[in-house]
Amino acid sequence: MRVEGFSLGNISKKLVIPKSTLSLWLKDIPKPKNLYYTNQKEWLVKIRILAADANKKKRQEVIEKISDEVRKDVEIWDLSSPQIQKAILATLYWAEGTKGRDVLQFANTDPRLILLFVTMLRNNFELDQSKFRVRLHLHFYHREKEVKKFWSQLLNIPESQFNKTYRKHRSKERTFRRNIGGICFIKYNSVYLQERLMSYAHLLAEKLTGKIKVPVV
Repeated sequence: MRVEGFSLGNISKKLVIPKSTLSLWLKDIPKPKNLYYTNQKEWLVKIRILAADANKKKRQEVIEKISDEVRKDVEIWDLSSPQIQKAILATLYWAEGTKGRDVLQFANTDPRLILLFVTMLRNNFELDQSKFRVRLHLHFYHREKEVKKFWSQLLNIPESQFNKTYRKHRSKERTFRRNIGGICFIKYNSVYLQERLMSYAHLLAEKLTGKIKVPVV
């Protein structure tokens, strides 16, 4: 109602809310000016832009406050513990890893998540680095050479261990969220390691929830 030009008095009467309360709630929305009465469309355009900017600022302030609180919390965690790292690794794999019994494979579009998985894997198990394989699924807008270089440097895996890139077919006219490096699939040829991570995940869930073991179908 304020954005559409109603005065605090009108809003107060219609919604039975004290003007003092409304004044506090709506302090970031400018008062209606003569423009509202002469050119309502132009006024609405301007006031909505101002309101959107105010909301964006408020959201940013909330995000920064949350980030500060979380940072203080995480700083006291002992993330160097092998048990904690294996718990993180197993949970990640349970959520985003391949569940078949042939090869360990993890996929995601977020470079931070892929790097975290590979880092935890290297930290906690003796690996043959030559067994890593990477496959990329890219859209039409990705430049394959640049994307390969990005993932190779980030994960410290040579491009010679990248499999053939898959190009996803999608209309250039349709709107969708773009990303930096498509979908990155990390493979490591070890049935034993894949089974071990899933066992960690299942037992971790049982221990934390106190539930009985769920039969695997």
